[in-house]
Amino acid sequence: MLRGRMMAGAAEDLRALFGVAVRAALEAWPALQIAVENGFGGVHSQEKAEWLGGAVEEYFFRNADLELDEVEDFLGELMTNEFDTVVEDGSLPQVSQQLQTMFHHFQRGDRAALKEMASLITQRKCKVRATVLTTARETDEDDDANSVEEMEVAATNDGAATDGVCPQPGPDSQTIKEEEIVEDGWTIVRRKK
Repeated sequence: MLRGRMMAGAAEDLRALFGVAVRAALEAWPALQIAVENGFGGVHSQEKAEWLGGAVEEYFFRNADLELDEVEDFLGELMTNEFDTVVEDGSLPQVSQQLQTMFHHFQRGDRAALKEMASLITQRKCKVRATVLTTARETDEDDDANSVEEMEVAATNDGAATDGVCPQPGPDSQTIKEEEIVEDGWTIVRRKK
């Protein structure tokens, strides 16, 4: 009887560790950081981000044999539905792969690999700051449908070792063009080429 409780306790600990790792990956995701910081999910953006961790964790538990594209689709839908954000910066496959790898460690009971992955993600976590710069297109009319917003995105590492994951802001800071599409209410964010 005692052995059964110990095994159940170990499984709960592993599940909690998976939850910590999922939240670390989501908190380190610049697209989500920008959405929360700028209130893309409304006044409850922070609460939605916290809820997102539990939703992702539960998604994996309910669907054990997920393909990478299914994880990407799920995350993309959550970002669209909860934060009105379409992620097109190439980070969606990376975050999905991290989450899927974490779940494989969980399924194998590999506590050490799960801990290490969560620790590495936390160490590499970038602070992202987005500044909106508004410019006007060359048109005779001055309406919102013709406006272009650029978001200057600067990533910093809070003093941790960078190894290229979080570029220091400078003249080559990443700039994202944001075009407002008024007809359907969506905003598309793309990398500036």
